[in-house]
Formats: sequence, C-alpha cells, structure tokens
Amino acid sequence: MYAIELDAPAPLSEHPLNWREIATPEPGQGQLLIKVAACGVCRSNLHMIEGDWIDGGVPAISPIIPGHEATGTVAALGAGVTTFQIGDRVGVQPLWWTCEECEFCLSGREELCHERKITGEHVNGAYAEFMLSYAAHSYHVPESIDLVDAAPLFCPGITAFSAVSKLDLGPGKRVGVFGIGGVGHMAIQFAVLTGADVIAVGRSAGHLEVAKELGAAEVVDSTKVDPGEYLEDSLDAVLTFAPSDVVNAGALRALKWGGTLVTGVPLTFQGFPFNKSQTVMGTILGNRAQMNEVLRLAADGKIRTVVDRFPMADAADVLQKLTSGELRSRAVLEN
Repeated sequence: MYAIELDAPAPLSEHPLNWREIATPEPGQGQLLIKVAACGVCRSNLHMIEGDWIDGGVPAISPIIPGHEATGTVAALGAGVTTFQIGDRVGVQPLWWTCEECEFCLSGREELCHERKITGEHVNGAYAEFMLSYAAHSYHVPESIDLVDAAPLFCPGITAFSAVSKLDLGPGKRVGVFGIGGVGHMAIQFAVLTGADVIAVGRSAGHLEVAKELGAAEVVDSTKVDPGEYLEDSLDAVLTFAPSDVVNAGALRALKWGGTLVTGVPLTFQGFPFNKSQTVMGTILGNRAQMNEVLRLAADGKIRTVVDRFPMADAADVLQKLTSGELRSRAVLEN
C-alpha cells in the first residue's frame, strides 16, 4: 500500500512527510483491516509532525503514519471479530485502544483511560490506503452518510458533542463558541440543537460565514472588536477551541458570573476571578455511546460537516494550508 510516513518530527518547511510504498498490515486478534476512504486533517497532526509533543512521548514509534479521524470499508477481519463483516462501512476516532479494565473504562469514560493508545500518535493512523483498528473501538457508518464527509465526525464531531454535553443549555440560554474551525463548527450545531442562542467568535471571514450557515444567532469578528469587551458578562456558557491565551481570556470575560467555560485547548489565566464563582473544565473526545449518538444525528440530517477535499498524497500541502488559515473548515484527505 501507499502511505504518508513521518520518519522524524521536523518543521513542515523541512519536508518531514513521505508518500511511499510500504507493506499492507494484517489484522490481529480482535482487529479490522480497513481500506481507508478518507481521513480528516487535525491541528494535533501538525503538532506531532513538527515535534511539539516529543517531550510527551509522541510520536511513540518511528516511522509513523499520522491521521486519527478515518472512514473506510472493512477489507479483512482478525480472529474473534463478530461485530463486523467484510465490506462494512466503518469509522475510527483517535481512541484506538483502551484497557477495558480501569475505573474509567468500566464507568463509560474510556477516553480517560491512562493506558489509552491514540490513532496516528501511538500506532499507525489513516494517512494511508489501509489501516488497522480494533473492532471494539470501530463504528458502523450509516449508509446515508458520505464516507468522506463522515471523517470529521470521528474527531471534531465527538469532541464537540462531549463538550456541549457538559453544559446546561436550552432555550433562553446564550452560549459562546470561541474558535470556529473543525471542532468549533460542530460545536455550534450541537449547541443549536439544545435551543440555546449560539454566539460564534472568530477572525476568519470564511469561518464566520460557516457559523451563520450552521445556525449561529450572532457572529463576532474578533479582528474588528474585542470579543471580551463586546460580550462582557453576557454568556451563560462558553466553549473554547482556539489555542490562544488572549482568546481564552476574552472568553472568560464574556462569561457571566456563575457560568461555565469548557475548553478543548490548554488554558493559562492570570488573576482568575474566583469571586465570580465561574466553573472551568476541560474536555477530550467522548465515549463510545456518545460517538454512536453523533453518527445517529448525522444520519438523521440534524448535523453535518463542512469539508474541503484533497488527495491523500497531498497531506503536506494541506497541513500548510491549515497553518496559513486557508481552509474554510475541515480538510479531509481522500483515497
């Protein structure tokens, strides 16, 4: 098969990615061999490729195939697999494997498993023609969803769904979404489904236009106004997906006293206003039941992804477009 391999982390300008022919893997016990149809391009892919996470042991192997939000069809079954058949439409999210024994796995919080393995970071991912997955962490993709369009459901989709589920939203509530990229454009839709008014905050004209299309009640262009000042003390809840201390400080300023901020990015606050009794919590991915709910909502036409499609071999060029802010929403590599 052909695949994009990273031999050693380095800046994109040093061309660390290679499209080359390698051996097609064979599925082991409980595994699937998937013929990859598509894989979304996540900013975390860029962090790994450029070496931002070396101190944390990522990538865990070398060479490694990046990519962690994949769809395709089952090409072969490993021993013991009974929940899939060859030809089934399938999806894989970043959570590639968990221990199934710890307190988190046994309580429906497997995304917090300390032994978890992440697709495309600890094991080979989906920037390739074929990939391996565990049946226990693979998902049937409904026939009504296009496989390329479905790929971002398996990272932005599940991440946004889990984040919104942490909030008490409904009619009459105002929720801000700061950062309207891959995850943000999904969070807007899940928040809209609750009946809340969604205020989308971003700096890209393309992203703001997408937010309007997806049902945001209001969009705020952060290149024209200070969102924290403009929205000060007006939001019941805030979701942040922009890795910027300035953006997140503005989001906290916009949050009402007693409100909740959920973040999918690192935060650094100076002088946290404890007297406002605000809650700040992190979020990462979601559990398997939530992933299946995301797929159901997509199959029912209640949510959709906004994607730009590119050939799989062009991964390096697409990552550069991500870096320079040229993408309208989520880039997807397709075979």
